[in-house]
Amino acid sequence: MLEFTAGYISEGGPTLVVFTRVGLASPMPKGLKRHYGQKHLHFVTFCCYQRRRYLDTVRARSLFVKVLAEVRAKYGFFLVGYVVMPDHVHLLLSEPPKGTVSKVLQVLKQRVSRKMRENRRQSASNQLRLKFSESPPSSTRRFWQRRFFDFNLWSHAKKKEKLNYMHANPVKERLVQHSKDWPWSSFSFYAHGDKGLIGIDAVDL
Repeated sequence: MLEFTAGYISEGGPTLVVFTRVGLASPMPKGLKRHYGQKHLHFVTFCCYQRRRYLDTVRARSLFVKVLAEVRAKYGFFLVGYVVMPDHVHLLLSEPPKGTVSKVLQVLKQRVSRKMRENRRQSASNQLRLKFSESPPSSTRRFWQRRFFDFNLWSHAKKKEKLNYMHANPVKERLVQHSKDWPWSSFSFYAHGDKGLIGIDAVDL
């Protein structure tokens, strides 16, 4: 699966937007920097380590959404859209009032991996292991691929494009026949005004 990521390069002259065609499991291209402070929305993508399907169960995906809600309450960013896939996540969010998107994702990824490991230990002790397609990593193994892909959104058209892309993901991956059948996304909010598993912020650009 290939996507385009955007980076910003400036060497004493105008800032250039550079689009690079990359796979989700590819390392981040060199020479790019995060571009904050422009009041843009950020379309971010991050993956499980080596694209392993650590989010392949209802329980795992629901746990991720629960932690996402906790991190949003702590940092106060707007969550405009999302989808949780078995091996990666897309978020469309604003910058937090304090800190950066990078900090938000660092905390989010750390909390999710910690909660997953706690569940793994509890399940093992109760001899009721979670039914994962691939077992969540132990404390000595990585849960997430390092860093994340970030695309700045500055127009309503771009926001709509990324929302449509996210909501179509489960259908493209043949997980469901229709986006409405995948509750771990913001589709229900935009299609029917439903809150879904987590509240969505309607932000205009």
